[in-house]
Amino acid sequence: QNGKQMVQEGALTALASVADSSQEHFQKYYDAVMPYLKTILVNATDKSNRMLRAKAMECISLVGMAVGKDKFRDDAKQVMEVLMSLQGSQMETDDPTTSYMLQAWARLCKCLGQDFLPYMSVVMPPLLQSAQLKPDVTISSADSDNELDESDDDSMETITLGDKRIGIKTSVLEEKATACNMLCCYADELKEGFYPWIDQVAPTLVSLLKFYFHEEVRKAVVSAMPELLRSAKLAVEKGIAQGRNETYVKQLSDYIVPALVEALHKEPDTEICASMLDALNECLQISGLLLDEGQVRSIVDEIKQVITASSSRTSERAERAKAEDFDAEEGELLREENEQEEEVFDQVGEILGTLIKTFKAAFLPFFDELSSYLVPMWGKDKTAEERRIAICIFDDVAEQCRETALKYYDTYLPFLLEACNDESPDVRQAAVYGLGVCAEHGGSAFKSLVGEALSRLYVVLRHPNAVQSENILAYDNAVSALGKICNFHRDSIDSAQVIPAWLNCLPIKDDLIEAKVVHDQLCSMVERSDRELLGPNNEYLPKVVQIFAEVLCAGRDLVTEQTASRMITLLRQLQQTLPPATLASIWSSLQPQQQLTLQSMLSS
Repeated sequence: QNGKQMVQEGALTALASVADSSQEHFQKYYDAVMPYLKTILVNATDKSNRMLRAKAMECISLVGMAVGKDKFRDDAKQVMEVLMSLQGSQMETDDPTTSYMLQAWARLCKCLGQDFLPYMSVVMPPLLQSAQLKPDVTISSADSDNELDESDDDSMETITLGDKRIGIKTSVLEEKATACNMLCCYADELKEGFYPWIDQVAPTLVSLLKFYFHEEVRKAVVSAMPELLRSAKLAVEKGIAQGRNETYVKQLSDYIVPALVEALHKEPDTEICASMLDALNECLQISGLLLDEGQVRSIVDEIKQVITASSSRTSERAERAKAEDFDAEEGELLREENEQEEEVFDQVGEILGTLIKTFKAAFLPFFDELSSYLVPMWGKDKTAEERRIAICIFDDVAEQCRETALKYYDTYLPFLLEACNDESPDVRQAAVYGLGVCAEHGGSAFKSLVGEALSRLYVVLRHPNAVQSENILAYDNAVSALGKICNFHRDSIDSAQVIPAWLNCLPIKDDLIEAKVVHDQLCSMVERSDRELLGPNNEYLPKVVQIFAEVLCAGRDLVTEQTASRMITLLRQLQQTLPPATLASIWSSLQPQQQLTLQSMLSS
């Protein structure tokens, strides 16, 4: 390869990186750059220029993605035509153009969105062909001294299975993995537009969930599963599924979900296990009530297996840490493995959360079965992440199943109360959130615990570092839980003390979901002229107005549109009913910017 060509290829790669990094800021260079790129694409046709042309494709597609559809649209047509003619030509097996072209097509799809659909009939056949490539395998005896030491040969990957050594040509695996990634990318980008291809793509990809020769293939295929299901569901919902209805979505779900569960059962790689659980969770969210009891049963059984396998891996790692030859390198490896393990647990929690939200009380018999697996996760010997996940699962049960979940309070609430003061802020957040849920839905089952709940919440709220960044979400959730106790258990508290204490914590600004709940509650209490909230002789009214001002001036992050307009109505009423001196005094306590913002809101 000559020097000039190397420089050109390097320049194209650099340009592609610049475009990719600068995104829409690259627009001003577009007109200067694109003609050159198109010239290379069209003219670099010699065998010696194959890599140059491939790099030009890469660069054009990245530039197109960076500048966006409107800027790129006219050139895109020409580029596509060149790619289509290349696609139709016979290429040698070692031509890099193929893999670069697969990726360029996918980027062009990302850039053009639904406008890419007309090209799919050109793109898909070779892509499916690449995804269906059979691995080029050679098998030898594991103990044979092969003259070719495969470990030094980049073009071959070797796996030892029992007494056999299997050599696989890596270029085939890489092309296959790229193709699977691209299929996932098209389904993700085109959504319902991908529908016509699902029937061909699904069997190809599902069969590769157990393609143990190459992790990248499995990773890509796993990510594609929910995308295929989503595409089918959207196509049916939007009436573009050629007359097919929800039955088709159910059939696809019945095909994909069990295949994922089965693949998960056999998956040797922890990281891919976590991805499979993640994909399964997405599929469950898409399928919802289309899942039948048998499928839920198999998922629950698999989750038991996952938890058991994870526990034994954790014990095995603990043993490794005690070994004599344990060193820093091994320590780093263990740390990575522990992180992967936490990701697995995280996804287990997500799946159970989805099943609880979908089936509500109907899921409780399965929850009962799982409790012997979940209760140990609350233990002090477990990681903070495991404790957090166990708490979140109970929170979901309490929130979704309400009165049917009351029977679990005796078992779980003591754990929850203790966890409110856990050293991990994430555990505290989940626990105080759960207390709020139980306060709201627990009725008399929660009544006897109100006193202890308050003291636990006060510990969180009065901690010297309560509002520092690592603790603030736990703080916000504790404020929300305290508000729910004020709301649902007022007869069990000294409300003249507790409600002003709650008011003093407002506004909350970091957990935006809870902020909206809490500020709505405050608004409702003001609307009904809550005596304890406003205080004797309305002495807390300035504080209330100050909170309204802060919340309203923060845009719509801390309050819903509806609550905001109710707050503005209340402020207008105060303007009309309060003595001018009182009003002036309250107003003067606000910051100048808040005064201006509120004035414009009140007068509009």
